[in-house]
Amino acid sequence: MIGKISKGTTFSGCVKYVLGKQEARLLDAAGVLTNDIGTVTGCFEAQRMMKPHIRQPVGHISLSYAPEDAPRLTDEVMVQYAREYMEKMGIKDTQYIIARHHDQKHPHVHIVFNRIDNNGKTISDRNDMYRNEQVCKKLKAKHGLYFAKGKEHVKQHRLREPDKSKYEIYSAVKDEIGKSRNWQQLQTRLAEKGIGIHFKYRGQTGEVQGISFSKGGYTFKGSEIDR
Repeated sequence: MIGKISKGTTFSGCVKYVLGKQEARLLDAAGVLTNDIGTVTGCFEAQRMMKPHIRQPVGHISLSYAPEDAPRLTDEVMVQYAREYMEKMGIKDTQYIIARHHDQKHPHVHIVFNRIDNNGKTISDRNDMYRNEQVCKKLKAKHGLYFAKGKEHVKQHRLREPDKSKYEIYSAVKDEIGKSRNWQQLQTRLAEKGIGIHFKYRGQTGEVQGISFSKGGYTFKGSEIDR
């Protein structure tokens, strides 16, 4: 189970993508009329006007699952998991739609939700990338979903930031660490690929307590790259 989060300024394009794609099927909805794409969009836009100054009221999440989980992922189960995901992410008391797509080998659904909730409050996006990762891990463990045996199975060309940079760092470190005789050499080799290494020291001592990697404006703890 992998969650991808994005935000937008208008609902029209997002709703059209989620519901207008070939073989897309609306599985669940709350707070919107579902006659057609225009009606759904109109309901979302009407509620976002409770806070018209919010620049990105559109929440869009794709929840993707491993092909190995496909036999168990009925429409009903995917709705259940999507609702659990939203609950744990704090996406409550607001309009949403959940639609299933069949354009890829792996099962996946798309969630579109209004960041302006039913009471006119804004649903926070603070640390949503981190929270998304933690929630997906918890739900995978809870429901016994498939855990890939290694990052080598990830289709990196389809990743978006910050995951794209994270996996580029992983690949570079994996490739260079066996060729480097010490940390200085590894730092030099990674720097040539636009990757920085940063050490965290214990107090005023020279003892290394932690490590992080950076690339393209993104920084990750060493444990986030690979255990």
